[in-house]
Amino acid sequence: MILPVIYDQTRNRIYYGIFFIALATLMLEILLLRIFSVTMWYHFAFMAISIALFGMSVGAVFVYFKSSNLNQKQLNHQLSASAFFFSLTTVISFIVYSLIPFSQPTFVGADTYNFTILTLIYLLISIPFIFSGICISLALTKLSLPIGKLYAADLIGSAAGSILIILVLNIMSGPTAIFAVACLASLASIFFNNTSELKNLKRAAAFLCLLFLLLSITNVFLTNKQFDIFRLSWIKGFAEDKQLYEKWNSFSRITVEGNKNELEIPFGWGMSAVYPQNKKINQLWLHIDSTAGTTITGFSGDLNKIDFLKYDIVNLVHYLRKDAEVLVVGSGGGRDILSALAFNQKSVLGVEVNNNIIKVVNEKYGDFSGHLDQYPQVRFINDEARSFMSRSKNNYDIIQVSLIDSWAATAAGAFVLTENSLYTIEAWDTFLQHLKPNGILTFSRWYSTNKPAEIYRLTSLASQSLKNIGILNPRGHIIIARRMREQSQETTPDGIGTILVSREPFSESDIEQTKYIAKQMLFEIVLSPKSTNDETLAALTGSQDTTDFINNYPLDISAPTDNNPFFFQMLRLKDSLRLKFLGQNDKNMNSMNIEAVTVIGILLIITFLLSLFFIIIPLFIKTLKTRITKFFPFLIYFSSIGLGFMLIEISQMQRLIIMLGHPIYGLSVLLFSLLLSSGIGSYVAQRIKDINIFKSAIRRVILIILVLTIFGFLTPYAIKYFATASTAIHILLAVTILFPIGFFMGMVFPLGIRLANLKLPNLTPLLWGINGATSVFASVLAVGLSLSFGISATFWTGVTFYLITFISLILMRKTAIPSGT
Repeated sequence: MILPVIYDQTRNRIYYGIFFIALATLMLEILLLRIFSVTMWYHFAFMAISIALFGMSVGAVFVYFKSSNLNQKQLNHQLSASAFFFSLTTVISFIVYSLIPFSQPTFVGADTYNFTILTLIYLLISIPFIFSGICISLALTKLSLPIGKLYAADLIGSAAGSILIILVLNIMSGPTAIFAVACLASLASIFFNNTSELKNLKRAAAFLCLLFLLLSITNVFLTNKQFDIFRLSWIKGFAEDKQLYEKWNSFSRITVEGNKNELEIPFGWGMSAVYPQNKKINQLWLHIDSTAGTTITGFSGDLNKIDFLKYDIVNLVHYLRKDAEVLVVGSGGGRDILSALAFNQKSVLGVEVNNNIIKVVNEKYGDFSGHLDQYPQVRFINDEARSFMSRSKNNYDIIQVSLIDSWAATAAGAFVLTENSLYTIEAWDTFLQHLKPNGILTFSRWYSTNKPAEIYRLTSLASQSLKNIGILNPRGHIIIARRMREQSQETTPDGIGTILVSREPFSESDIEQTKYIAKQMLFEIVLSPKSTNDETLAALTGSQDTTDFINNYPLDISAPTDNNPFFFQMLRLKDSLRLKFLGQNDKNMNSMNIEAVTVIGILLIITFLLSLFFIIIPLFIKTLKTRITKFFPFLIYFSSIGLGFMLIEISQMQRLIIMLGHPIYGLSVLLFSLLLSSGIGSYVAQRIKDINIFKSAIRRVILIILVLTIFGFLTPYAIKYFATASTAIHILLAVTILFPIGFFMGMVFPLGIRLANLKLPNLTPLLWGINGATSVFASVLAVGLSLSFGISATFWTGVTFYLITFISLILMRKTAIPSGT
């Protein structure tokens, strides 16, 4: 039963309530993605999206079962109460979650404990989203307000949330932001409560709003004093000690730990065995999302005290190019900047994507690090390196990329790491173009004795990139050296490899100098223009076609592209059952990334089982009395748009974030544009009269398919054409691509609800739940498709589901919609 809304004031309060509940829901979803990336592992982070959709779908199922005969007072009470409990359970569920120790389960030797814990986490965190789903489903399906305007308020609220979460995380930590989100959710409860008969509920909501606001402000103040009350307790299965410094933003959490007054053996990625162990330094550790780490070295200005950097294999390139202009990708704690100074290079430019890192190194700990930004030959740029270089006209003698990884999930999805864009053919084309004629590009990665997959993949990348610029035999342009060591634990890498790549063939003096340094430092040259001890490296760098060789290798060591930029994910679908590569004797640093792919399988199982028991089976039982001929077209319609919307959204964000570069644009530009345009589309769709609803729905779906097809073909070419344009042009291009797509996609849901109201009005909560359930599946499916077949495959699969939506409309006309519509 759909209830009328009588007063204009009441109508506006409903719109405001939906706006704030959607805003808080989207903020919580992104916030959990960030928190999961810190507390678990980056590849679990996209679970936040499926949890949110699952919980909201369960909420819609609840509305379908329990809210069929509500009067106006009961509806007001349920709207306000569900928003109230969304606010309350947001805090409670997070507090309980923060006390749970969790380590990574995999298919290989997976223990029941962790699998069970993961399932319990899924259910626990879904609780607030269930109440959010109840609230939004009630509003969209039980009120007589225009569905287009209601859905527009929902989407525009979500769009606002994508911007507000950036601002919130810039001023407070993740745990503190939980209270801020809960405060906003309680505001929704106040707006929904428009009767004097529910004073106690309104007072309780106002109390929660004030309480959570005060807790947020208090903890921000205490955090600035390094005395925060609310912080994360368990990080990746271990209790975390108090950090010297902690700072969050929308794409990372950085921490600093250590004792700056204590002398230590200097850290090195691949330190030579000949380095004297009695020479110690002061250093601190800087971590990103508690996984990726680098050091902040104590520096007083005396270059003699940082000569330990000359013993690290990642700096091999500095022995080959003197008085060089150096570009460091990912300046981090400043170690590579110091390396350039230690070798007395002409200048060094550090490009760092995370402004918090630049500030902590040069400001917060500037006195300790030596204020590197004040040296005349040193410059720092806050930008994503590839985007910066695409716009730059400068060339360099050395471009250095030393083990750049953050393992920090972004808003575009947990496998869409910021560093992905550095490890593609298109990125390397840019790097090579910005080398001086005799310049060298150097990358360093983990080197496992048994399966150095990262080095093999880097070599494929180097070889293919050189072939792309007309070098038929890449072997003469590549040198690879390694520094091996014993493993201290099963996930500790037993080596570091450094690859040197030049547009010009390496000279005889370069080769001899490399051999000399390797001999002095006890490094090993595994590939040079003249020699190799690895047949795989020889095959990858030869002039012959390497396609068959790469396809037959048991891991994916092909050169990544922008269409499939997942450098660290090397477990192909066809090899997913060949788990001997994850066996106890083969553990190495890349094992975590290989296992990350199996996480998709684990989460698919959990998502399917929970959706089956909490959504699908209850809905199936309830709809047994409904004529299947009436219901089936609507089932297909809402399932298809749920799958299609998510696949299009995620694939476009995966694709465009590479062009935009900085991860903050995933929220501030991509998600905001898509949600806002969808909200506007929903609002415009409300103007369509019921008498024209069916024909209009057909036209809109046809337009969606045409728009998606046009932009699907044009987007890759547009990105390539505008690659060297400014950031402003990139943002304009992204908005131009996303806005028409979102505008038309935003129309189909409210049009579908109006179609359902003409024939099956009691089933609208059910259809909303089905839409959510398929979106849950699509959030996981999108990641799997992109990893296995590329981003384009995910996009076109989404287009296919809109074709199925068109077919379902034809079926509706024959079976479910009265004539004349």
